[in-house]
Amino acid sequence: MGERVGESVGPDVWETCRDLIPAGGVFAFLAEHRGELFPVELFVDMYPSANGRPSMPPQILAAAITLQALHGLSDFETVQELRCDLRWKAACGLGLHDMAFDPSLLAYFRRRLARSARPNRVFEAVREVVKATGVLKGRHRRALDSTVLDDAVATQDTVTQLVAAVRAVIREVPGAGTVAAIHCTAHDYTDPGKPKIAWNDGQARADLVDALVGDALRLLGHLPDQQLGEKAANAVGILALVAGQDVEPADESDGRDGRWRITRGTAPGRMVSTVDPESRHVHKTRTHQQDGFKAHLAVEPETGLYTAVALRPGAGPEHHEAAVALDLLADETTVLDAFGDTAYSTGPTRQALHQAGHRLFLKPAPLRPAVPGGFTLDDFTIDTTTGTVTCPAGHTVPLSRPGGQRQQRTAKFTNLCIGCPLRGRCTTARAG
Repeated sequence: MGERVGESVGPDVWETCRDLIPAGGVFAFLAEHRGELFPVELFVDMYPSANGRPSMPPQILAAAITLQALHGLSDFETVQELRCDLRWKAACGLGLHDMAFDPSLLAYFRRRLARSARPNRVFEAVREVVKATGVLKGRHRRALDSTVLDDAVATQDTVTQLVAAVRAVIREVPGAGTVAAIHCTAHDYTDPGKPKIAWNDGQARADLVDALVGDALRLLGHLPDQQLGEKAANAVGILALVAGQDVEPADESDGRDGRWRITRGTAPGRMVSTVDPESRHVHKTRTHQQDGFKAHLAVEPETGLYTAVALRPGAGPEHHEAAVALDLLADETTVLDAFGDTAYSTGPTRQALHQAGHRLFLKPAPLRPAVPGGFTLDDFTIDTTTGTVTCPAGHTVPLSRPGGQRQQRTAKFTNLCIGCPLRGRCTTARAG
């Protein structure tokens, strides 16, 4: 592990240019507290060998990746900032004439962090020093946001997933190879390629999926009864998942005769690749789809410091922005001004944050009328205490009781809409 010894390359930027760097910001914070944040002993376990050439000091790399994450820069862009921007040089402890390092060192450093026993040590260090210095004292604003982190793994189709999952079980589970040789006949799983069929023939593809699912179920059903290690258990679990997520019983099948077809539509929370089982389809907007994860964060906007972060799968109601926001703000002990877009403006989240005493600046979701230019929910009088809803025409009907996971309630006017002069601004449904 390399250490900074002797003088810096050129004048010390923090000592000579302190007045040019805004006080209270993250650059000044790192310049003043870098030694407390990233002491030498914090990284000793990442460099177990004393052999070889000394590395770039990990304290510099840790400060650099902290700023890199904050500004969303590539490795190349990060090094360019370190070479040319006085704020970056001061924050990382570089001299005025220091040319920094090759961008690949950032990738190597992140890999060392990820493979270490404490991959989140940089987050933990920043959090502790923020508390100790009181840099956030008196700052009661938190901005909530999320971003999609693209996964580098290729999305796999149903056939590829089934074949890969069967191969993994054969490879990892003792005795699975023998079971597969007897019960798995849809494909030669020792063949590294895809099954050889006429891929432009829809019926051939359907027959192959049916046969592969049958192989998977028979393999799972005949595995020896034994205690499995972590890798073997994961392989079995993934095979069970992919054997069910993309298929449904074939036409005129009750699901018990072993006939299957690819399901119509996409299963919620579908696993997109056996290589990275936690990656998911992410719909950040209605029209743009990505594969990967969602990074959620809470930021103090004046200093730019992240007060909480979370990495979650990209799909599922429990990983939605509004649900994760409650976790991001759970440790806050003071009343906050919480800022966020419409993703955070669900009823349960607004209620929970309001009950915690926070002031909400969350953009409400737009109300969409059923008829262009017509009425919205704001034009109805909704009384949840008495359980009634009154429409713009003055008709009052009961509100249904809460029920189900989403606790949605409905009001049905039906026949009251017949002959109503306001019907054209309210609904196009024949039954009202």
